[in-house]
Amino acid sequence: MGFKLAIIGLGKIAQDQHLPVVARNKDFELAAVVSSRGGHGDVPAFRTPAELFRSGLKLDAVALCMPPEPRFAIARDALDAGLHVLMEKPPTTTMGELDAITAHAHRAKRILFTTWHSQYNKAVDEAQRLLKGKRVTRLHVSWKEDVRHWHPGQDWIWEPGGFGVFDPGINAFSIVTKILPQPVFVKSAMLETPRNKATPIAAQITFKPSWEGEAELTADLDWRQTGEQSWSIDVEAADGLQLALRRGGSELYIAGKLTVQAPPEEYKDIYVHFAQLLREGRSHVDGAPLQLVSDSFMMGRRTETEPFL
Repeated sequence: MGFKLAIIGLGKIAQDQHLPVVARNKDFELAAVVSSRGGHGDVPAFRTPAELFRSGLKLDAVALCMPPEPRFAIARDALDAGLHVLMEKPPTTTMGELDAITAHAHRAKRILFTTWHSQYNKAVDEAQRLLKGKRVTRLHVSWKEDVRHWHPGQDWIWEPGGFGVFDPGINAFSIVTKILPQPVFVKSAMLETPRNKATPIAAQITFKPSWEGEAELTADLDWRQTGEQSWSIDVEAADGLQLALRRGGSELYIAGKLTVQAPPEEYKDIYVHFAQLLREGRSHVDGAPLQLVSDSFMMGRRTETEPFL
């Protein structure tokens, strides 16, 4: 039998990705769901995480798929209940919470896995391999999509802690922090924020390198893109290497030539990795993408734009 898993939160990402992937993975058995909006088939359903943890139902792990604001408390309670925890991205709203839950998991001797789905692409792995040991001279991220299409009616994304355009933007940052051989830091950011919202709808970020030498490092995030969506990362190295990741990291171009094109199987690979972590008894926590978002807000200058209606 596989690891007995409960999925907490049955929103769009759980319906589109977690539930079907878990159903096909022999390492896991869906043993329960938690949602205020109803259940899933014949699987035991609970309205709150507290009800699940009090139920006495035999579980090995939980996957947290609700918006990020309540995740710290739910993850803490799950760890205290003796369960391993998988956290959707972003794992928490702040770095302080992430550091605290990481320490709590260590004390509880439970596995904590922070997932960044955009890192799980063969093209991203190849880009990381090609850039190893190189000095990057240029990086540009263009991450532009239509918020009305991807987040219809989701008011939480516009509230403090909801990330705004950094909700998709953190996917790009997760790729950047994986493929670059050395870290970058936020130098400045312009945060375009609707007058009636608390979080930005667009952002332009300038990074600075941690290595010696000049480097042009920028990101352009926008939630107002209609028509074709744009999820692109371009990188140049001092030795002349030019690579481009397209379609969210599923395609890799070298000097304009397509070299890797693989169907997106991000969540499939996430659960393969989670099963491996559970078998090996080790956690995998990556806070670098969240740190870049946090620093963008810290170093950002807010400018008002038209209301979002």
